[in-house]
Amino acid sequence: MTDHGTGRSTTGAFPLTGHIQRLLQRVRAYDRRRPLVWDGLLATFWVLFAVLDVSSGGWRTVAVDRSVPAPLVLVMSVAFSAPLLWRRSHPLAVLVFMAPFSLANVWTGAVIQAAFLQEIVVFNIALRQPMRTLAWSGGIVLAPLVIGAGHFPDDWNRLFVPHLYALAFASLVGIVVRTRKEYTEALVDRANRLELERDQQARLAAAAERTRIAREMHDIIGHNLSVITGLADGGAYAAAKSPERAAQALDAIGTTSRQALAELRRLLGVLRDAPDRADRTPQPTLDDIDALLTGVRAAGLPVRLHRHGTPPAVPPTAGRQLTVYRVVQEALTNTLKHAATVPSLAAEVTLTYRATELEVLITDNGTRRPGTGAPDGTGQGITGMRERASLYDGTLEAGRSVTTGWQVRLLLPLEDSLS
Repeated sequence: MTDHGTGRSTTGAFPLTGHIQRLLQRVRAYDRRRPLVWDGLLATFWVLFAVLDVSSGGWRTVAVDRSVPAPLVLVMSVAFSAPLLWRRSHPLAVLVFMAPFSLANVWTGAVIQAAFLQEIVVFNIALRQPMRTLAWSGGIVLAPLVIGAGHFPDDWNRLFVPHLYALAFASLVGIVVRTRKEYTEALVDRANRLELERDQQARLAAAAERTRIAREMHDIIGHNLSVITGLADGGAYAAAKSPERAAQALDAIGTTSRQALAELRRLLGVLRDAPDRADRTPQPTLDDIDALLTGVRAAGLPVRLHRHGTPPAVPPTAGRQLTVYRVVQEALTNTLKHAATVPSLAAEVTLTYRATELEVLITDNGTRRPGTGAPDGTGQGITGMRERASLYDGTLEAGRSVTTGWQVRLLLPLEDSLS
């Protein structure tokens, strides 16, 4: 695709660079799978080049002594080129092997150019080996040159200096390439770790959201079903003696069911619909506790509400108010489950405002919990209440009271206490 305004390809800012990068990646991948192929091609190329240099007599154009026997020159050329096959696997051993031929090359005055192939080995050492190994390789390369150059003191600069420059250049290039390679690997590793952390955070967020949804559904369904059960039991009892009371119970069941369905639709709509289309009806607050208690009383559980202290000038956040509402709802739901089995069961809800916290105490006068699966307050409902409290650094205690029956106590810091 082409941008008509600029005439450039929109498939990438640098398409040629991208093609080159992909080609290099393929070459590197192939080299990692079959390293001997590339090493063999390189060694073969330089062996052929060295043999060609000897057969054509080109080495004599730079030689100090042109009378060096050709067979000796050929042996030295092959000795400098053939070991390149092992330049990556045993680079230091290759340099040690080349050292006597390097000394013979300078001592005889042949000065063949194949001696510069040592710098390929030095480059590989700088690229992969520790710096101490690189220092040793420099000594192995330069020592024969110093000794051999002593045989031709007038040609010192010609015999020694070019190799010194070549050694420095090969070492620097190897270090630069190594640094860039390590930097790239560090970036790739960091990107992989960031991707892993992102996936972990996404999974944690999904797990937290699932827990929140499960908690909301448990509170909504559990409470409303308990109210409906209480109303149904009361309506069945009153049907024989007072049909009007039974009709009232049926009306209350219908109202409670519709409220439960509306809350479930709102909760599921947030998950299913787009954010701008989801129903965002306000969540219950402290002002809705009276309506909650009215529904519980209609289900057959007498409940009294007490308020102590002065509410703060700035109301608690919506999340804190929802936490209080859900804790009261869940505690009364647990009490309501046993209204049919505990005679004269009643409950009290006490809200106590202090300077830095709100205390919520829900108690009933039941002495035992028939059929309770979690007598020590370790059921799913209690766990959900504790999770809600912990979201705002609150604490929740649930268990049997010494003076009454069952109690739930919530201590929730007010927003001002977090500043």
